[in-house]
Amino acid sequence: MSTEVITLIVADDHPVVRDGLRGMFQSAPGFRVLGEASNGVEAVALTTELDPDVVLMDLRMPGGSGVDAITELTRRGARSRVLVLTTYDTDSDTLPAIEAGATGYLLKDAPRDELFTAVRAAAEGRTVLSPAVASRLVSRVRAPGNEPLSTREREVLALVARGTSNREIAVELFISEATVKTHLTHIYGKLGVKDRAAAVATAYDRGILG
Repeated sequence: MSTEVITLIVADDHPVVRDGLRGMFQSAPGFRVLGEASNGVEAVALTTELDPDVVLMDLRMPGGSGVDAITELTRRGARSRVLVLTTYDTDSDTLPAIEAGATGYLLKDAPRDELFTAVRAAAEGRTVLSPAVASRLVSRVRAPGNEPLSTREREVLALVARGTSNREIAVELFISEATVKTHLTHIYGKLGVKDRAAAVATAYDRGILG
């Protein structure tokens, strides 16, 4: 991989960030930016069309989140590796992104050389985590059963509690039915239950739904 050019797509809703990342990688040998996306939906479409080695993915973007995009790319069996590059390092952001299939997770304050190294590693399929995220994951593994639901998972669960079907939830939240099922799988795992009814009951019991 070291002698090959690594191709990228930059997905971020801020034009200034996209311009900065494009300029940074275009000025460095061994990288080529194929395109830019301003939300998760565009990122999936561009990745499917251009087949980059690595997608630099922000998480919180209006019009299609990074986690939904990662979930969809994983579902499609995309070859591209996704490296999350965001300002958020909370459990509700990092864990869903990694569970969805992200190869790595870096914060936007990462030094330039660290970012280059991370992209090369991601292109080779190696996991890259910022120190803050790595320590969170280690803590989570050591203390299972207390994993919080992400904002989107709570939204899905609230709709489930109202008797909404997977198809209706997908329409309501502007996501695919497959993504709804993925969220439900994560919810069941985090709550230690096996079906919708038990998830709702457990969520009310724990005060997640009120």
